Amino acid sequence: MGRVHFGTDGIRGRVGSEPMTVEFSLRLASAAASVLGGGGGAVLIGKDTRLSGYMFEAALEAGFVASGVDVLLTGPLPTPAIAYMTRQLGCRFGVVISASHNPYEDNGIKFFDSQGMKLSEEIEERIEACLSTPPLTRTSRELGRARRLDTSWLHYQQFCAGILSAGTSLAGLKLVVDCANGAAYKVAPRILADLAAEIVPIGCSPNGRNINDACGSMNPQLLQLTVPGVRAHAGIAFDGDGDRVVMVDHLGRLVDGDQLLYVIAADAHAAGTLRGPVVGTVMTNLGLELALRRLGVPFERVPVGDRHVLARLVECGGILGGETSGHILNLDRTTTGDGLVTALRVLAIMKRTGGTLAELAAGMEKLPQALLNVQVAQRFDPAGVPAICEVVRRLEEQLAGEGRIVLRASGTEAVIRVMVEGRDATEVRGCAEQLAEVVRSAAPV
Repeated sequence: MGRVHFGTDGIRGRVGSEPMTVEFSLRLASAAASVLGGGGGAVLIGKDTRLSGYMFEAALEAGFVASGVDVLLTGPLPTPAIAYMTRQLGCRFGVVISASHNPYEDNGIKFFDSQGMKLSEEIEERIEACLSTPPLTRTSRELGRARRLDTSWLHYQQFCAGILSAGTSLAGLKLVVDCANGAAYKVAPRILADLAAEIVPIGCSPNGRNINDACGSMNPQLLQLTVPGVRAHAGIAFDGDGDRVVMVDHLGRLVDGDQLLYVIAADAHAAGTLRGPVVGTVMTNLGLELALRRLGVPFERVPVGDRHVLARLVECGGILGGETSGHILNLDRTTTGDGLVTALRVLAIMKRTGGTLAELAAGMEKLPQALLNVQVAQRFDPAGVPAICEVVRRLEEQLAGEGRIVLRASGTEAVIRVMVEGRDATEVRGCAEQLAEVVRSAAPV
């Protein structure tokens, strides 16, 4: 049957349309319980701040309890907190209700196994195969129990503090923290304040509808204005579920995931603690690869998606990898992308070295990059269209080995992503626009 509903990061869609309905959520809970619920243990359920999260939380809770699985409810907490606590509390599996950086009209459901790792494609296929079975309701004697963990954030706070060297303090750092009106809105300011940083919060007033709305890692413009405006040392922007982070230096300049990865990798390399290659994706800025090469640090690329980054790191024994979006894996610290862990590592480096974020990131020169999303009638493989391949070949000759071209179909929508990278910003933009026009005209209808 394969994976019909599961995408690259769980199940996601517009609320009220399949699969993001109450009826589907009940079937999903029953199917997941039948595949993952054996052998005792509870399921841990967390969510972000979307209004629809309460509805899906109730539906999943009912489905799991009816199937005989105990349920622990955390309320709003970052996705990586649920991954950590699933393992820490000995839960059978964990569930996060979130559509990450998407607008509030969307929502999603993703799973972690008992070790806080994302499910394998094989397990997801097994759950898919059970979705056609009506939800199970056991007898009263066999029902699960549900309870709320009112102090669940304390577990995660202790974990985050524990990733830093003993006695680390952020005293003297003034930080603007943008939580995207999302899942990190309580826990991130608390953790940073407990480490003695001075905090200026923005995007920390969720109302159920304003998640990712003109704030957060996808919209850091307000953060870029606020940091120099209040004379802060740096700014931090999370996405709606807290697994991504970008930062802003004291001048208001954006420091993206590639640059943060460089800062952490360079520091670990200097300390002799870096293992294996650093892993990025085909979309990672060429500047990171060149900067790491100068340090003698190997770098590898994989297809887009943290699942691919994780798989390669595990395969080669690496500990650091990530994406430009700020979804960074620190496998020597935790099992999944964690925006707060990444930010804390960078802040600790700033504090220990006395360097500003701008100075730490200066070792990596970002090459100009143009990314265009071309809407098409249906998804297709651009590498299979001769007219497109011919233009790619000609443009690569024009870039003369000083740039890259990446064409890929979106995994979730009818969009072809066109990325061109090179030394000259004007040339890069022109090449991207030429290629986008060819993709648009050559796309099947």
